[in-house]
Amino acid sequence: MRRFVTLAVLLLFSIPFGISVSGCSKGTPVVYCNGGSSGPIVGQPFAITLQPRIFGISLNFSQIGQVSAPSATDCKGTAATISAYTYGIFDANGRADMTIADVAPTTGKLCAGTWNRNSGAGIADFTTCNPTNKTGEVFVVATGGGVSSNPLPIFVHPVVTGVVLGNPTPTENCSTDPDPSSNCCPLAAQATVTAPPYLAGSCLSQGTTGQLVARVYQNATTNPADNITCQVGHLSYTAQTTGVVSIDENGVATAQAPGSTIVNASLANAASSAGFFSTCPPASIRLTIPNSTGTGGQTSVVVNQNNTQPITTVVTDTNGTILTGLSLEFVSTAPTTIPAASGGTVTPLFPGAASITAICQPPSCNSSSFNQIGLFGNGKPITSNPISVTTPGTNSTLLYIASTKSRYMVPVDFTTNVIGQPLKLPFVPNSMVISNDGSSIYMGSGNEIMVLNALTNSVSREDATVKGLVLAVSPDGTTLVVTDPTLGQTYLYASSGGVTSTYGGVATHASFSPDSQTVYITTGTVTTPANPLTLTPAVITPSNQLLVHAAFTGWTLVSATTPASDVSVTVPSVGAYFAGATTTARSYCTSTTISADNLSVLNNEFYPLADSAVVQTDRVAATADGKHILGATVAGGATLADFGVTLPVQSCPTTVPPNFFTRTSTTTVPLGVSATAITNIVPTPDSSVAIITYTGSGVLPAYKPATGVLTPVTLTGSATAPVSGVASADDTTFFVGTSGDNAVHLIDTGTLTDNAKQTILPNLPSFIPAPNGPTGSGTDNPATNVTPDMLVQRPRRPTA
Repeated sequence: MRRFVTLAVLLLFSIPFGISVSGCSKGTPVVYCNGGSSGPIVGQPFAITLQPRIFGISLNFSQIGQVSAPSATDCKGTAATISAYTYGIFDANGRADMTIADVAPTTGKLCAGTWNRNSGAGIADFTTCNPTNKTGEVFVVATGGGVSSNPLPIFVHPVVTGVVLGNPTPTENCSTDPDPSSNCCPLAAQATVTAPPYLAGSCLSQGTTGQLVARVYQNATTNPADNITCQVGHLSYTAQTTGVVSIDENGVATAQAPGSTIVNASLANAASSAGFFSTCPPASIRLTIPNSTGTGGQTSVVVNQNNTQPITTVVTDTNGTILTGLSLEFVSTAPTTIPAASGGTVTPLFPGAASITAICQPPSCNSSSFNQIGLFGNGKPITSNPISVTTPGTNSTLLYIASTKSRYMVPVDFTTNVIGQPLKLPFVPNSMVISNDGSSIYMGSGNEIMVLNALTNSVSREDATVKGLVLAVSPDGTTLVVTDPTLGQTYLYASSGGVTSTYGGVATHASFSPDSQTVYITTGTVTTPANPLTLTPAVITPSNQLLVHAAFTGWTLVSATTPASDVSVTVPSVGAYFAGATTTARSYCTSTTISADNLSVLNNEFYPLADSAVVQTDRVAATADGKHILGATVAGGATLADFGVTLPVQSCPTTVPPNFFTRTSTTTVPLGVSATAITNIVPTPDSSVAIITYTGSGVLPAYKPATGVLTPVTLTGSATAPVSGVASADDTTFFVGTSGDNAVHLIDTGTLTDNAKQTILPNLPSFIPAPNGPTGSGTDNPATNVTPDMLVQRPRRPTA
């Protein structure tokens, strides 16, 4: 039929063969295409093309469209110039028919109906499209310069109200299916496609192809009676996230990177969301040391300082296909000493120990739209097995000592064993954290946020627009978690200055994932306001409301069954453990409910319960080897709980069971101290030993997770209790701030002894608030020293 149309057009519009224009313009020679003495002439129009040649233009009843600009070429295929075109419209038999669609003869402006002509009353012709509500296919032909174009199909149909991407009608059923898909339409047969159909409710592995098919409906229904698929012409598909899938003009989709994306279908000069496409997600990320032996390859290695160690990464999807080109995040539990590079290499900067993992983290890897998280496994993170890296040697340390009762901070450089000049702060700090790169120290107060340059030991910035406690700094150093108990607000605060997000409520503790994408926060209720005259902090009673902020999903409020008093991200970072009357864990996997037809997500529970132990803990900490969660409490006598854990690092299940994190053992050990509050649990980077700090009186409890043995370390001198502590990056020393003597003790992690000869006296002068002055005003009292209850450190090379 198309051949007939072309023939009819040629008969109507072509110039008879042999007629040509030969000139004598000053002797310019005429060049014929065939090199002879007659026929088409080079440089003169020979062909006109209207696009899209096969797929044409789709129009709803009474819709106005426009023919694309014709392109003219000569007989050699070189562009030729035609000053003006004339457009005509014909039916399949080559007869003029302006009842289905009409075209303005000089502009190519289309009408799905009939244009107004000679309307009078000042109404210009070809401005009003009068519907005829006739469905059908007609053809537009453009002529100019004695040449006619290809016939351009125009499909006129009822108003499209919906396009649904779905499963194809089997070819043998096309003639009988009351609800046919686009592969059944005559137009589909004109495209040469060998790809199998893409089946809704499934995913394609990276690099494989599938033919998209859809159904088109009128009247805002999906009833078979309203199926107008074969009346609308060709469907063009585009992916909202092009990195997930590429789609050609024939609707053949090629899976690219793991993830799911909305697919839009374009027709009738409009786009409609048609459905989703899924590239299969990773099911496993396996890290090994190159050229290692043994089943599955070696997963631990000793690397000397400044040497680069590559890591082999093999990622397979849910079909077992090996994936390439993924945007994986490589993270380290000790990024200061042993950072992981984005390409999967490790170059230790200092001696120490670290676990390296790779994460496929949405939205940069395995992304999906928010309402389709969990469908086919897309939109969920996947974490690798850990690689243990040990770098032998020892570091020096720069230790920073401060107190919540003093306006001074004291640096100590163990390279020179010199106690630095005390730095006077603008206000008394109530909290202190240090960035992973050791360059900045962030301190909260009741008046402002204070930023210290740790390289110059000076205050580099003050921000009075935000006040409160600084709870945590992200591993990449870009974001702080700050809470203001007075205003009842929790902030995400940019390290460069300024609040980036706010959540109503008071936070108590926060813990970031190593990739800085997620932070888990415990909350509470202020039962006693802070007293600035006595420097007494607010009393905050823990609540059962947990906060999580993720770069992919934003803020999520999670209701726990019992109040949570502390939080620690697991290693690998597949979730977090929370302290409380019942110690619980939350998984980073969403628990997804999918429709019966496997085509949509009905509900997602974010951060579902993954473990629960009826064991009281006040503070919790994860060891870097990923094998232990340590908790401590003062309830019923001070005790330590050691939960042996095996964490899942493969793809997330559709539904997360409450025992998703496997607890292999639970050990409870008395601390043997008189404690009123647990202030911290501090494991060494190599997970060999952990200390517990507290307020009260007694020894320093040191626990070895590998053996389950707790050693009481006797503190020398007049120390009464270890209230704060930090471990050196090389695992050799604990620095412990103590009450009683207001000193910092150095504990050897190998012998678990207190070296009395190295005890540091920072002599932090107490601060006396002014009763009638502005908040934060007062005087310093050098005659009275206070307890160093805040310590941070950064490694330094042994020589200056």
